[in-house]
Amino acid sequence: MSINSYRDLKVWQFSMDLVEQIYCITENFPKHEVYQLSSQMQRAAVSIPSNIAEGHARESTKEFVRYLSITLGSLAELETQVMLAQRRAYIDKEKLIFTLSQTDEIGRMLRGLQKSLKTKLGTRY
Repeated sequence: MSINSYRDLKVWQFSMDLVEQIYCITENFPKHEVYQLSSQMQRAAVSIPSNIAEGHARESTKEFVRYLSITLGSLAELETQVMLAQRRAYIDKEKLIFTLSQTDEIGRMLRGLQKSLKTKLGTRY
């Protein structure tokens, strides 16, 4: 299967699923968190598939690799926020484990894609 669009990338598709998961989780946060942790988690989650899409659209492999690096940063930010939400008892341990398993899988996919693109560029990493 050829990749004609960022929408063809499994990592983008899985990231979109993660965004939906985060929106579902944050719906139940306390009202005082609407403009705080809830909003930060939603923005971090949305930035993951958004950066994959933007990087792919740049039509430069070097730029795409750079955007994947930014995406990994957003993923780490979201993981931290999810763990904080669990510490604050906004989400239960089960949701934490499920969400972190999603972020782990997306992280592996992003690093694999990065490695493949860097090989294509012939760069050391």
